[in-house]
Amino acid sequence: MRVVYMGTPDFAVNTLEAVVNAGHEVLMVVTQPDKEKGRGKKIMFTPVKEKALEYGLTVVQPKRVKEEKFIEELEKLNPDVIVVVAFGQLLPERILNIPQFGCINVHASLLPAYRGAAPIQWAVIDGLEETGVTTQYMEKGLDTGDIICQSRLRLAADETGGTLFDRLAAEGAKLLITTLEQLEKGTAVRTKQDDSRSSYAGKLSKEMGFLDFTREAVVLERLIRGLNPWPSAYTRINGKTLKVFAADILDEEHTIEMLRRSEASDTAGTVIAVDKTSFTLRCGKGALCVRNLQLEGKKRMDAEAFLRGYDIHVGMKLGE
Repeated sequence: MRVVYMGTPDFAVNTLEAVVNAGHEVLMVVTQPDKEKGRGKKIMFTPVKEKALEYGLTVVQPKRVKEEKFIEELEKLNPDVIVVVAFGQLLPERILNIPQFGCINVHASLLPAYRGAAPIQWAVIDGLEETGVTTQYMEKGLDTGDIICQSRLRLAADETGGTLFDRLAAEGAKLLITTLEQLEKGTAVRTKQDDSRSSYAGKLSKEMGFLDFTREAVVLERLIRGLNPWPSAYTRINGKTLKVFAADILDEEHTIEMLRRSEASDTAGTVIAVDKTSFTLRCGKGALCVRNLQLEGKKRMDAEAFLRGYDIHVGMKLGE
């Protein structure tokens, strides 16, 4: 098929590779404009642009896809299909109507659940046992188009936003190739979404990673995994930010026993135990045994290495 590919971040790279390797003709790759990064303001290409240039593909980076010049260019190309994977801009109806087989989106959730910008991380944060990827016909609404194919994945007990991101990116690439085959053969089905079952996965922010230790340990542990590696969960210690990337849950019964033995304060956010490999923080219900972290200005490390150079003691309170 003659394809125009629209995508921007790492998540969209696997699918671009799959489209090329499947022998489809990629007429153009559309991605977000380059950004300046760091003090030196070095120009950084998007991951999709880097991969497209490796293949020698034509890359276009419109500030707004609503620009007349860009739309006219698409109309001249007259692609069979436009594939959209985490592109970052909403497409106007005029573009949606260009390709014969429509604009096909690869979305990292089992629609209609988790429409929006961050379905992967929210699946972990909300404690889902299962999620997946969906290919859908795009329309004017946000992730509201008819479903074509879906693929399901079980979440591991230690699943993080990062590991699920990688798994769904690979699964989405395979699903898109299956979808394109069905479109070519005329066997693709359209299943309308049940809007009454929809949910929204809003954008992530650094602020949402603050660990409120008055909440249950099980909730905070999911937040830690869901926001790993970005934007990361964090607390404060002696005026510095302490990011937490991995922690184990201690249930309420064992937490109370640990409090009894250590005679530590029952206040949320207080260190109630320290050993060679970890330290444990009281939560609103249960406790968190911190295993992997990063202190402001330092490298990420296991708690064992951190404890060799930093004084953490029972009764110490974090979060202030």
